[in-house]
Amino acid sequence: MKGIFITGTDTGVGKTFVGAGLAAALHETGIDVGVMKPAETGCGLRKGILVPRDALKLIKAGGVDDPLDLVNPYRFRAPLAPAIAAAREGKTIEIRRIVSAFRTLARKHACMVVEGAGGIMVPLTTSHHYLYLARVLNLPVLVISRPGLGTINHTLLTVMALRSRRLRIAGIVINHRSNKRPGLAERTGPPVIERLSGVPIIGHVTYGQKDLRTIMRYLLTLK
Repeated sequence: MKGIFITGTDTGVGKTFVGAGLAAALHETGIDVGVMKPAETGCGLRKGILVPRDALKLIKAGGVDDPLDLVNPYRFRAPLAPAIAAAREGKTIEIRRIVSAFRTLARKHACMVVEGAGGIMVPLTTSHHYLYLARVLNLPVLVISRPGLGTINHTLLTVMALRSRRLRIAGIVINHRSNKRPGLAERTGPPVIERLSGVPIIGHVTYGQKDLRTIMRYLLTLK
């Protein structure tokens, strides 16, 4: 595996948590991993400087020392889709700048973990969404999904969008962001998603789980 592109079925499903867990597992296994968050919104201010929390979590987890502007070429204050946040600040996101940063990092590292924002159809620029970026980077896509009611629809729509552009789907990870006892929807949804999508659910990340080596080992078998 040369790398993985992480997307979600929605915002707040735990892409960064899973991405950081995979970066940490690769790093701890001795694999030279690079990380990237092409655009981050909702950044806080520290001494007048925008702080991309998700990108910094990925950097820490992967143990990398790459320049922040390569890991995270674009960052914005408003918690909106990148294209909208950029427009509000009078800025333009350029795909070629992101691709250039990715290629620089990919030449340096054996494996890349790239995290999108929100879902795969979130607008990255005024004319392109993350689906386009994933295709340009030519990485298999790992879909992070939430448990519970509604996840079947969200996950199947994400899979359909990825297949519409013939992107390879590495698998689906169900991320449990609560320690509540799984209900009927949580228990019955995953097998339906697998059956209808034909995409394997390669892992269930329980609340607070940090060891993602099992998922990492599966991804490393991809060619």
